[in-house]
Amino acid sequence: MRRLIPLPLLLAAALALPAAASAQVEAPAVIVVQVDGSIDRTLEGYLEDWLERAEREGATLVVQLDSAGTLDRDALALAERIHDASVPVIVWVGPAPAKARGAGLLLLYAASLGAVAPGAGVGPLEPLDLVTARNAELPSGEDLAELVARWATERDRPAPEIPTAPVPAQAALDGNIAQVAAASVPDLLDRVDGETVRTASGPVTLRTRIAREEGEAPVSVRFTSPGPVAKVLHAVASPAAIYVLLALGLAALAFELTQPGFGFAGFSGSGMLALAVYGLTAVPFSWLGLALLVSGVGLLTADVLLRRLGVLTISGLVAFAVGSLLAFRGVSELIRVSPWLVGAATLASVLYYGFALTVALRSRDRITSTQKGLVGLVGEARGLLDPEGPVYVKGTLWRGRSQAGPIPPGTRIRVRGLDGLVLRVEPEPETPLEPSPSPPAG
Repeated sequence: MRRLIPLPLLLAAALALPAAASAQVEAPAVIVVQVDGSIDRTLEGYLEDWLERAEREGATLVVQLDSAGTLDRDALALAERIHDASVPVIVWVGPAPAKARGAGLLLLYAASLGAVAPGAGVGPLEPLDLVTARNAELPSGEDLAELVARWATERDRPAPEIPTAPVPAQAALDGNIAQVAAASVPDLLDRVDGETVRTASGPVTLRTRIAREEGEAPVSVRFTSPGPVAKVLHAVASPAAIYVLLALGLAALAFELTQPGFGFAGFSGSGMLALAVYGLTAVPFSWLGLALLVSGVGLLTADVLLRRLGVLTISGLVAFAVGSLLAFRGVSELIRVSPWLVGAATLASVLYYGFALTVALRSRDRITSTQKGLVGLVGEARGLLDPEGPVYVKGTLWRGRSQAGPIPPGTRIRVRGLDGLVLRVEPEPETPLEPSPSPPAG
């Protein structure tokens, strides 16, 4: 007697067949990631995360590259990670006028397939890192040439040239540095479709062409870029950005020292300094240069608070300028703070600390002196004071703060003190009228 298969099992099998069939015909996937600028901590993590995701999904990874190298990161480890990927990794230097220098060029050598856009440039290979001291820890010269030749042999490609100066796209193709020329990502995906490349898991035939006609096999293409937070962190991880944030943040805090309370300038200055501190954790700097820069601003601010323009101002300007030039001397000239920017910042400091803040502080002193003469005078509330509002005293409209609850408009008030530039007031009791004397009895 034959055993009958239970109905629930038949239903489960029927539902599983379409799922298995769809898995078999699932469209090939391509992930395009953008790597733009020096490869710092943020960009390195972004690239590695998407490489891991491509390996999990079995997708082809296209790296759209425009970089002068790594920024205090292990360039060799990142290139070997790309070389050892289990999925195809295509590094495309584009669009024009993109460049691949240092570690950026090393990634092009390590890829399963290298591509360049017409008008792009590559080279030189050294230095790999944009931090001068970092390159002492990395291979150079013959060691690099030997490594690149070994990678090319493993990919079944001729040994590429290693440029010692920037070369155009056509020279990169002629020198076996890149294998394909493509003006855009769609053009690249069309040109490499059907090519067989070698990966750490063996040869793979690329399926990258975007379907344009009915019946053509579909390809899933996903374009990615760093998120908003990552973009901000990447943007501030450069010497020029850190320098501007430091200068503006310190200037905003100096302004707050000349004002009563803590307002918008103080909060914005604190935010800029916080971003600058993050940048300093990603970019090597000179402690001496940073100390001179900050102390220079301190001297300039001190002279402002002393209401004079003298020796402290001159010393502060010199310290600020010298510190600006020394703070990031350990990085490549490609990303070093421009002397023109230092000159412009120094001139702006003369105008800001030497004149603008000094004039503002003296003007505040005059207003405060005038306000002190208002203590004890009677005025009128010209609006609701809850607790602050406009008050009219001695022919002028001032900002007042109630000391005794809300004060309605039109109420007589008396000035009792000062809070910076704000008058402390309280309602003035109405004086009762004295009764008129009664006439004598007739």
